[in-house]
Amino acid sequence: MNDMPLENPRHRIAVLADQCVQCGLCLPVCPTYTVDGNEAESPRGRIAIAAALARGAVSSSAELREPLDHCLGCLSCERVCPAGVKYEELLVETRGLLGTAPGRPGFLLEIVKRPWLNRLAQRLARWSGVRRWPGLALPAAWRAGLAFVKHGGSLAAYGKLGRPHPNPLLPSRGGGRATLALFPGCAASVLDAEAERAAETLLTAAGYNVARLPAFCCGALDAHDGATRAAEAAAERVRQSWAEAQADYLVTVTPGCLSTLRKVLPTARVEDPYSLLVEQIDSLSFRPLRMRLALHVPCTQANVARSDAALLKLLQRIPQLELQRLPAPPYCCGAAGSHVLQFPQRAEQLRESVLAHIETLDVQGLLSSNIGCRLHLAAGLEEKASRLATLHPLTLLAQQWIPS
Repeated sequence: MNDMPLENPRHRIAVLADQCVQCGLCLPVCPTYTVDGNEAESPRGRIAIAAALARGAVSSSAELREPLDHCLGCLSCERVCPAGVKYEELLVETRGLLGTAPGRPGFLLEIVKRPWLNRLAQRLARWSGVRRWPGLALPAAWRAGLAFVKHGGSLAAYGKLGRPHPNPLLPSRGGGRATLALFPGCAASVLDAEAERAAETLLTAAGYNVARLPAFCCGALDAHDGATRAAEAAAERVRQSWAEAQADYLVTVTPGCLSTLRKVLPTARVEDPYSLLVEQIDSLSFRPLRMRLALHVPCTQANVARSDAALLKLLQRIPQLELQRLPAPPYCCGAAGSHVLQFPQRAEQLRESVLAHIETLDVQGLLSSNIGCRLHLAAGLEEKASRLATLHPLTLLAQQWIPS
């Protein structure tokens, strides 16, 4: 152990690292260990590196920080850990100690984090035709970013998975059981606007009052990248907006935001819509849909929200719908917040395993509830000349919902 004061970040990292018993049960579920076969690219290896850095046993170097930067933060390790190691907290603290990585695509991330810049980038891309320029000599991070812009506006054949209800936005009921504050986020507020409207529709139909907060970044991208000051500024904005909302629950359609929002608002109930909708499932009815769809459950939905069972239960309420769930960890699509922009080749390698599974299924569409995952997978499908439609599960549920 270490005799540094508890408020010292090095001491917190050392204490968190001491919880690990080095049993190795995390290794089989770690996507990066599966790809690299390298102990340093495993949770156990990263914990050892973090402990050594915190105690001053080693100095920070590019070689030492690389495995920490490669970590996807999928938290499959945390879910299976018998010792209850708080791996996410340890990872965020260690990255904060090291600061942002030299190769972090800061300008691209500013576009992602600021909805108005994101919208402007999409308009410029459509106006200039930059997405269609063949052989464009751009850095890999920018090519990955352009793939996100390209799929952000259409998300592949929305209409193929059923016809949306003609009036999807309903007024909130005055006698709702509770008031929900919907947190739009940054990228999701632009690229998942359809899913957010679907969430409003379904939650209102289930009897909740829904209020929408302003759209801005929750700070997850900065917190996981070691940009501590920017993350705290975003956290303060979240706290202020939550206080002004005077709501009972905070809801987000993006599982990647949940952990950060829960940390920022420790006394609030922060959920994704599925957990709340399944509590009122008997009040919702859906039209039949004779289709076979693949279901991708993002790591954060399985390991942070832990709402995958609720999602399945809701989708199974759609008569005649057949679902094929994609395999669980160590399979991860590789999007992982800024990882897809900072390490696009590694992200593509991880994505390939997921796409290979999809290719073995006889399905007509793909559902995924995290915006980064879905755009990353959609870009990969297009590269393979696949016409498979991709959609947010909430959008599908709202399309098939029968108003009472």
